[in-house]
Amino acid sequence: MLRIHFTDADLARVKVMGRPDPLWEIYFSLRRFQSRRGLWSYADWHRTARADLHDKGLAPTVRNVLLPLYPRGAYFPDFLTPGESSEGLEAGLDSILGIPRRRVLREIALLDRVSGAPAWSRGLADSREREEFVRTVRTYYDVALRPHGEHIQAHVDADRSVRARALLEGGVHGLLAGLGPSMRWQPPTLSVEYAAEDRDLYLRGRGLTLVPSYFCWGAPVSLADSALPPVLAYPLRHRAPRAADADARQARAPLSALLGATRAVILQATATGATTGELARAAGVSAAAATRHTTVLRDAGLILSHRRGQSVLHTLAPAGAALLRTGAHSPRTDPFRPTG
Repeated sequence: MLRIHFTDADLARVKVMGRPDPLWEIYFSLRRFQSRRGLWSYADWHRTARADLHDKGLAPTVRNVLLPLYPRGAYFPDFLTPGESSEGLEAGLDSILGIPRRRVLREIALLDRVSGAPAWSRGLADSREREEFVRTVRTYYDVALRPHGEHIQAHVDADRSVRARALLEGGVHGLLAGLGPSMRWQPPTLSVEYAAEDRDLYLRGRGLTLVPSYFCWGAPVSLADSALPPVLAYPLRHRAPRAADADARQARAPLSALLGATRAVILQATATGATTGELARAAGVSAAAATRHTTVLRDAGLILSHRRGQSVLHTLAPAGAALLRTGAHSPRTDPFRPTG
């Protein structure tokens, strides 16, 4: 169990990242190659990424270089997920290059004690060896993650809508209370089911950055060094696989049958998260009619619905987000790269 202790100052400095953190996603995606837990949710990515890595001749590099440094055990080096990666992949990789030699050696030694580190990893203290390693990480990202960026971002957007609604309705306490099921908020402590050791993290006014992760499965993960800026990467919700007949029905449904004027308005309103009543008001229809439209959109895989108390909150599914972007003729962007 990880117990995160807040002060009033910490509650004022809680933030949720609006984009996937590329280095955290690299870490969690490599864990997906080491476990069958939740594989149903990543089946398409798992199959495609393995094939692409094999076709590029990168499978041995992943097996011999990356997996030993990103093990599925209780520890991996903190310097592999620096806070700067929230600014984008290149900012994160530049930060890795700038990590002091002493810290790299200390964290590699800890990895060796916990689960065993490859002998070559001590060479990462040398700048030339680290530059080669960073090139390897960048190549892995380009092959295994970048092609799936829009899908990952859509899941983050859906989660962000849920978190924003919790914050608006219940403040920071509501936000923290809604992070379950693996996290329990009992002010002033957030208790987190944790795969690593049982410990306490005292924020001491530094606040907490919550990092939603598409590839994280099960328990959230924090940095091992409590002196570093506090971060908690947590898993996004994944929809259970559809039955075969539902998939076939979705594949046959023409787009024109899914979107008329009313459904287009409802889909657009769902972009920021909305209850059934709010969608009904936006579209100028009754609540019952709005429910029928959201059912069609949900069955088509365009929206997700989450019950919150007496109401149902609707958010965009990856396919719905992609459809809106296409309809707006927006350019394709890398969601791991900061904009503006």
